[in-house]
Amino acid sequence: MSEKLLEEIPSLDLADFRSGDPERKAKFVQQLGEAYQNIGFIALKNHGLNDEQTQKLYSDVKAFFSLPDDVKQQYEKPELAGQRGYVSKGKEHAKGRNTGDLKEFYHVGQEVDDPNDPIGKEYPDNIWPKEVESFANTSLTTYKTLEAAGKDVLRAIALYLKLPENYFDDKVRNGNSILRPIHYYPIENPEEVPADAVRAAEHGDINLITLLMGASADGLQVKRRDGKWIPITALPDQIVVNVGDMLQRLTNGVLKSTIHRVVNPPREKMNSSRYSIPFFMHPRSEMSLAALDSCVTPDNPKQQEDITAGEFLNERLIELGLKKKSTM
Repeated sequence: MSEKLLEEIPSLDLADFRSGDPERKAKFVQQLGEAYQNIGFIALKNHGLNDEQTQKLYSDVKAFFSLPDDVKQQYEKPELAGQRGYVSKGKEHAKGRNTGDLKEFYHVGQEVDDPNDPIGKEYPDNIWPKEVESFANTSLTTYKTLEAAGKDVLRAIALYLKLPENYFDDKVRNGNSILRPIHYYPIENPEEVPADAVRAAEHGDINLITLLMGASADGLQVKRRDGKWIPITALPDQIVVNVGDMLQRLTNGVLKSTIHRVVNPPREKMNSSRYSIPFFMHPRSEMSLAALDSCVTPDNPKQQEDITAGEFLNERLIELGLKKKSTM
């Protein structure tokens, strides 16, 4: 692996992996693996989303977040620990912090269409705002498109790790993935928010991989190995795809879940909205995150104890302030 410190994240083309050309596919796998060992992020084109899909979803997302707070809060169900529906302003904070992020968001989850799959009983029903009639259709269409792209990225990761190409397929089938439209809401008076409040404090993602649809303004930054923060930029036809903590844990730190953040704009621009839509790709809850044997070596001994994806997610939801710790 190159120890080179990157000034920007590498750009890849998913069409190379899907091409049927062994040479193009092998090159994609190698470049993806090297990027994920180095900085944990890539920009990806030919992911399956088209402009019309994207514009429709953004239109619905903006329509929902422009509703009055009391209307939006009808779709907030605290008993679901934020796993479906609306999560209101300042509710979520980064691990290790108490100050809430300057954002509100909406969660769309897996729709299990296989009546023989018991995993369906684990998931609450999606919640749809009646004020935005097409929200369900645009959200689920995007969900399925990004899920399909994510499965191919995981197949490439499996090949890079010298695993069977379909290693992740059954583990993410009807997985606990989440589409999260986020609104970083305008701050009319910056003096009124806590001094340490930011749009999204530095954090690593919980899941296997995240596929992020282009944000509407600058602000996303990733922390390089030397501690320098570099801006994440993607062209309009690209999405950003990064390693999450579950994949880092599974690979015993070989693939990097890199810390990232969304910084506040200059004070004079804090009265403007910013939108982004990440797709957090999760496996099924029973998947073991125990370090892969091939990733444990004398030079890289096993770093963490065994845990399932469901147990790990539960821990992190408590740390993020979305779920209360059980007192039993």
